[in-house]
Order: sequence, then structure tokens, then C-alpha cells
Amino acid sequence: MPSTGAGHVPSSRYTTPLKGICPDQVIVQAGWWPEIDDGFLYQLLGPNPTIDKGKNRVFGQLGGTGVTLEIRAGGPAVGFQPVSSLMAQDDDILAGVVGMDEAVQHSGSQPTVAVFASYEKSPLAFIWGDPAWNFTSIADIGRADAPVLASTGAAYLDVFEREGLLNSSRIDTSYQGDPARFVAADGKIVQQAFITNEPYRLQHDVKAWGKPVKYLLLGDEYPVYLPSLAVPADKLTANRSCLGKLVPLFQQAQRDYVTDPGPTNQLLLRAVATLNTSGFTLSPGLLADGNAKQKSLGLIANGKDGVLGSFDTARVQKLIGQLTPVFEAKGTEPKPGLAPSDLATNEFLDKSISLG
Repeated sequence: MPSTGAGHVPSSRYTTPLKGICPDQVIVQAGWWPEIDDGFLYQLLGPNPTIDKGKNRVFGQLGGTGVTLEIRAGGPAVGFQPVSSLMAQDDDILAGVVGMDEAVQHSGSQPTVAVFASYEKSPLAFIWGDPAWNFTSIADIGRADAPVLASTGAAYLDVFEREGLLNSSRIDTSYQGDPARFVAADGKIVQQAFITNEPYRLQHDVKAWGKPVKYLLLGDEYPVYLPSLAVPADKLTANRSCLGKLVPLFQQAQRDYVTDPGPTNQLLLRAVATLNTSGFTLSPGLLADGNAKQKSLGLIANGKDGVLGSFDTARVQKLIGQLTPVFEAKGTEPKPGLAPSDLATNEFLDKSISLG
């Protein structure tokens, strides 16, 4: 049965009238269970959102806009189907949380256009526990011949191999989120991580480890926008008026969330405790640590132009150049002649919204 929570009241700012301009129900497909990286979406939910355990979704009033917001869980909740595929299958979904590498991969068959960069810097990282290692680049890891543990299908691995930075013989793609291998190797392994997740869990939740890890953010060498909010390319024109009013609300919500995450974090905790998340958990400590890193590491930050949520064309172009040959080699043809304008637009952003 759906359960109704209380106590989360969004800022009075979210009052832009959307009735008759946007769908009565704005549906957003997330890439995972409710989590810190999508905090801005949950920030927008009005008082007493409903947590629907049966359908793995959280929904309620979208502030005071006159429409509702439904956030659907992804990842394990949908059998790990890509968000771009789910949006192609279900015409009711207006937007989804899509990494730009996924957008490049599916640009030929299920094209999406990102309208809001919820993170300026990717939270993707490599972590390790050997105190003798002090890696400052991917090349350092390759030169040390360190073993690398990551998830299968991670496109950045192919990029680093293709660029000669990592040796494929040292890469193990069996990582599924379990810390056991890291612990068994006594940290003498380089493991993929989200900087907002695994480092805290290893130090505070994994008793067999229980100490800090070192890390290297991948964004300088793999400049993916991850996550970002995208809409199916064929929905852009019909929803132009809606997006012009809705996207600035995402910007406001992100600014409000990073400034005062407490109320939304309570909703995230309640949602994850209610849904059947198959062992995925959140804790107040994990969320607080993640919020601190969102600020200190510049995960949530203004774009190069000073606008919160904007995309940098040169950065998108670099990513296209890195990923196109990788996906072509795997038989997933990106759109021929793929350009940054096919993947992202700053059209709907309010240029006056930025972080102080």
C-alpha cells in the first residue's frame, strides 16, 4: 500500500503556474532508488508526498504549481533497463536522469536531449586503500599496474583503454557494489565508486574496513555530465513552453537543496525505508557526508558560464570524441555526425539562477 509522509514542505518559490502548460502529472524516471544525487527532484515535492511501495514511485504536488510530480525509481527497480529505453517505451514519461555517455550510446536509436546539468562535476571516482599509492591521474594507475575493479559495461573503462591509460588485462568488471573484494584485497585494488557513496560506507558501515580511503575523481579525464536531466528528443518541440517554466524550477530546487538539504534528506530516508530496495539503504551520516562533498568537491556548481545547470559545448564535444569510437567498436552506432546540440541545450535555463 502507498504510504503518505509528512513534514516535507518545499520552498514557497515553486509557484510558477504549470497547469495547462505542462502535463497534469510530470513524470520523471530516475536511474536508481531515491538517493542524494537526485535530491533536487525530491526537493520539489509538496507536503505529504505519497511513497508507493507497489509501483516504486514517490509522488505529490509539485510545489504550488498546480500539477503533480511523480518520480519513478530506476536501476534494480526496473531490471536495470536504461532510462533512455524506458522513456522510449512509455510516452507518459516527460524526463529522465540520463548520463551523457548513455545519451551518446543511444543517440542513434533512442535520442535524448539534456536540459539541466544537475551535477557540474561527475561523482565517478576510483578509490583505493593502499597507503603507498598516491595516484593523481589515470595514467598513474596504469603505470603502477594496479588491478582495477569496476562494473561491466562502464564506458569510461573502454575510453581509458583506448587512450592507453589502462591495461585491459588488469581490469576486472565483476563489481556489483559489494565491498567484500576491496576488503579481501586489503585495499590494494583500485575500485570504481561514486564519491558520495562508497568512501563513506567503507569507513563507517563496513566494520571489516573502517577507515578512510583515497580517491581520484574521473571528471578531468572523462568529462561526462552525470547525472543530468534529459527529455526524449521527439518530445522537445511539443513541450517547449512547459520546459521553459519547469527547468528553472529544477535550478531553484537544486540551489535550495544544496543550501539546506535537511528536509529533503528526511524524505529520502523515509522513501528508501518504505520501498522494497533489496538491501539498498541510506543513513543520515551518508547523506550529510554526501552533501558536504557536493559542495566541497564542486559536484553541484555553476557551469562555465556562471549559470547553475548549464552545459559546456566544448566539454560535450570532447566526450563525443572519446565515446563515439568506443561505441562503434561495440556495435552500438551513435547518431552519424553527432553534435553537442543533439545531446544538450541551455535553452530552458534561467540565466539569473546561480549558486552564490
